[in-house]
Amino acid sequence: MVAATATMSGADIRRLSRSAEFSGQTSGVAAGYVQCNIVILPRDTADHFAQFCALNPKPCPLLAVSPEPGDYRLPDLGEDIDIRRDVPRYRIWRDGIFTEQCESIEQLWQQDWVAFALGCSFSFEEALIKSGIEVRNISEQCNVPMYRTNIDCTPAGPFEGKLVVSMRPMPASNAIEAIQICGRYPRVHGAPVHFGDPTLIGITDLQQPDFGDAVSVRPEDVPVFWACGVTPQVALEAAELPVAITHEPGHMLVTDLKNEELAGPL
Repeated sequence: MVAATATMSGADIRRLSRSAEFSGQTSGVAAGYVQCNIVILPRDTADHFAQFCALNPKPCPLLAVSPEPGDYRLPDLGEDIDIRRDVPRYRIWRDGIFTEQCESIEQLWQQDWVAFALGCSFSFEEALIKSGIEVRNISEQCNVPMYRTNIDCTPAGPFEGKLVVSMRPMPASNAIEAIQICGRYPRVHGAPVHFGDPTLIGITDLQQPDFGDAVSVRPEDVPVFWACGVTPQVALEAAELPVAITHEPGHMLVTDLKNEELAGPL
């Protein structure tokens, strides 16, 4: 396996993923490039999922959709993207149950599938670091911790479920600045949805994330929570589709777009 680095481009990461030389998590790699959560599902449920995204824009900020059912390209995100092979690791869902991981879905691809690319919080981590705010999952070289909450998403068709959040601990003074910074990036989850007491949103133990890895929380820290693009995976559990594909949490599609292209005004 090849180690992915911050100095690589989005195209570099996709090339390594496509050749199965890289299958790791992507936090901190390809600095400056937009990363995306991925959901792939049959055409007959695509309209309902698009509606779910529209009704829940914080966890599901839609950046791109397949031009046509069965088209495995995402030209809005990069000319050479092949969604069947360019994600480092995929999850396969059958009847709402996560059944297996794989590094390519080329052999599974169906001509009625539609791919959705959603903004990812890894994109604003760069802006936090540039402002001198430590991003603990990057400094500790692990995946970001993600948690199921007690907050309901707005349902659409068969899609419903609780909001999933990602968490980054930091001193309270940095948390205020992080809210201001991330507010400029609504297409990659925007400002946090909560900070402080995790039990208020249904999280009982920060050291037991539902997805990703636990990070250290220091005495001076407050936990800061952002809406997370793993939320659609919870919605897929409820939808119980015969088959669907997502990225493995933290293993994102890295695009050719630059993070600053998605930034709003200061």
